[in-house]
Amino acid sequence: MRISLWALGFALATLTPGIASAQAAPVLFDAAGLKTMAADAKRYPLFAAEFERTKKAVDKAMRAGIVVPVPKDPGGGFTHEQHKRNYMALYGAGLLYRITGDKAYADFARTMLLDYAKLYPTLGPHPAKANEAAGRLFWQSLNDSVWLVYGIQGYDAIRDTLSPADRETIDTNVFRKMAEFLSVGNAKTFNLIHNHATWAAAGVGMTGYVLHDPELVARALKGTDKSGKAGFLAQVDQLFSPDGYYTEGPYYQRYALQPFVVFADAIQANQPDLKIWERHGGVLPKAIRSTIQLTYDGYFFPLNDAMPDKSLKTDELYQAVAIGYAATRDPSFLSIAKWQGRSILTPAGLAVARDLAAGKAQPFAYASQLFRDGPNGDQGALAVLRSSAEDDAEVLVAKNSAMGMGHGHFDKLSWILYDGGNAIVTDYGSARFLNIESKDGGRYLKENESWAKQTVAHNTLVVNETSNFGGKWKVGEDLAPKQLFFSGGDVLKASTAEMAGAWPGVTFRRTLVQLPLGKGSPVVLDLLRVTGGAPATYDLPLHYAGHITDVGFPLQSNAATRPVLGTANGYQHIWVDATGTPTADTATLTWINGGRFYTYRMLPPAGSKVILGESGANDPRFNLRREPVLIQRVTGAKDAVFVSLLEPHGSYDAAAETTVASASQIKALRHVRTADGDLIMIEPVKGATVIVAVADDVTAGKQHTAQVDGRAIRWTGHIARIDAAGVK
Repeated sequence: MRISLWALGFALATLTPGIASAQAAPVLFDAAGLKTMAADAKRYPLFAAEFERTKKAVDKAMRAGIVVPVPKDPGGGFTHEQHKRNYMALYGAGLLYRITGDKAYADFARTMLLDYAKLYPTLGPHPAKANEAAGRLFWQSLNDSVWLVYGIQGYDAIRDTLSPADRETIDTNVFRKMAEFLSVGNAKTFNLIHNHATWAAAGVGMTGYVLHDPELVARALKGTDKSGKAGFLAQVDQLFSPDGYYTEGPYYQRYALQPFVVFADAIQANQPDLKIWERHGGVLPKAIRSTIQLTYDGYFFPLNDAMPDKSLKTDELYQAVAIGYAATRDPSFLSIAKWQGRSILTPAGLAVARDLAAGKAQPFAYASQLFRDGPNGDQGALAVLRSSAEDDAEVLVAKNSAMGMGHGHFDKLSWILYDGGNAIVTDYGSARFLNIESKDGGRYLKENESWAKQTVAHNTLVVNETSNFGGKWKVGEDLAPKQLFFSGGDVLKASTAEMAGAWPGVTFRRTLVQLPLGKGSPVVLDLLRVTGGAPATYDLPLHYAGHITDVGFPLQSNAATRPVLGTANGYQHIWVDATGTPTADTATLTWINGGRFYTYRMLPPAGSKVILGESGANDPRFNLRREPVLIQRVTGAKDAVFVSLLEPHGSYDAAAETTVASASQIKALRHVRTADGDLIMIEPVKGATVIVAVADDVTAGKQHTAQVDGRAIRWTGHIARIDAAGVK
């Protein structure tokens, strides 16, 4: 077992320095795995392709020569990108040396690290530092931690090739100094329960294993004071829910997953007694699976501070899938690796390639699922409703989760929708151009605060043109929604959640139902009930993707001028293109997206109007994407009920120039409030009327009765579908 070798190495280093030099063999990768990797590098197609890809990149870096520049630039600038290229080249060179035995790779890594040994001790805070904790090599310490995570793995692979003098120089002036800076020297960040601290802990902990330094390992596992209130183990316990949901959302779950699994793999190799893969109910393997579940067509749901173009084809997920497979032998991970078309150049990556070539892959089971939030699963949830397991099936995501720390958005009880391979009801994600230097150095733009985080930028209730919690995320950390009901079964797919305290005196409850009607994609029923303490203006935005093909009600268009909707809290970024006051019979908007039509049908509250707008106002630097929005607005009411139905229908074939069912296939939508619930009647153009009954009481098995049009309606439980065949 490698724990004994690691412990022996530390003892020898303490007692007999001469013998200790022999204890420089890799500790982050097992010896047998490295030998197998060397023997079978070209045997299995996926691994052979990874070997060639890495070899090509590292050989190119070697031909270009080693450049270790004095840090100067923010994200996207030359020095920033060069230090990124360096840690990737160092990591790749180390692995190539273990596979090929070619000393040139080890020498390249050695020379680069000796250059860093000269530079690193001279560095102070980065000259382009911003609000975040400053790094030395990069503008924020997070990037320094990423450098360390990659760099220490590359160094571990070649450390036993070095002379004692070179090893001491690199140990001391690069890795020990960097580990000290990122832990003790940056203790405020290191002791957070946050992804920045996870990257730092992973780098420092693996450095401790490689340098045979139990102090660094203990610091990484339990925080700088080693009390256990901070550090990697506390992060595992507190950043994931029992379902493996990461509190900052899917995008940051992707990013944070790499240090979690890479360091867990190192812990398992060196301290298996910690049983890291079993900790917190086996949450790390669950986290890998949930990260994959939180995607559509491979792309992550763009919730909170997310970029919409991140998919499973990222280095973080190549690492997570390979390491997760090595730890669990879950054959569904192999199908994900096949879809990715990539793996990693480690023994874990070899295992994936070998078993994939042997035909052991099984489909990954995408399914409707509730992902509870919070370490105890009691801080709301993310409800994912999938109409089927097909790649282009309709997927509804109800975001009823907690704040998500500083990267969270003020979007309680929001939702998004995918259908036919496209985003239909959208979330803006973050206002950022990652690593594009001309856009504020690739950092988050000021519009991330003024627009992307604000409640009106999401598909949920807004009260008096203000955002949840007054726009203060730390207040939001103490107030999470309650997930009251979830069903992802074949008969009923629905979610109900409630939020109190997002605005003083206001409570709102939202039920979203995925309802099959005929052969096409299901319709989505949205019932939102607001109870307030004083008259207010209630807005319900719908951000959608597509081009309007029909509006069912008269519009007053702003053809000559383009007024702005408001002055703050995101409203200053909305152009008002048109307004209207629809009736219950005319309140529809239809758009086309991806060859399919979508009709949004509303039952407007009394006295309400509809606003058609677009993002991009008050944006002189063109930082915002121009995206359409519909807003239902009611003014002066204490309470309000919004009932809406989104209907996919028809098709358009541009090549054949054919259009089918471009008009809504629903004749009418009605809503009746009963003594203890709501009945929504959906009348198709063809077929029988369907009633969705939603009781106020969420108790399972409770009987409910209501009268509609002289007919007694009975159902059991919180939600039921009722038609001519009775309760279903």
